[in-house]
Amino acid sequence: MQTVTANQAKTQFGAFIDMAQKAPVRVMRHERVVGVMVSPEDYEAMRAYFADRLVRTMDRTANQAAQAGLTPAQVDALLADES
Repeated sequence: MQTVTANQAKTQFGAFIDMAQKAPVRVMRHERVVGVMVSPEDYEAMRAYFADRLVRTMDRTANQAAQAGLTPAQVDALLADES
């Protein structure tokens, strides 16, 4: 992964965008990572991956709850905001 300083990203923004189209680019400020620029395609792929992962986790959790005998009414009671 290529790395640029925040100042380089600001002053050479066009080149920074071009770099990110090829591979993610790490942005550093004061020797720490403050951001990463990725292409739109990489960003959408990451969003799709994590959305699918969330759906699979929710399905697995729902199945485990059902197997443990948790009813929809009990779930509603657990999730009710009674503060």
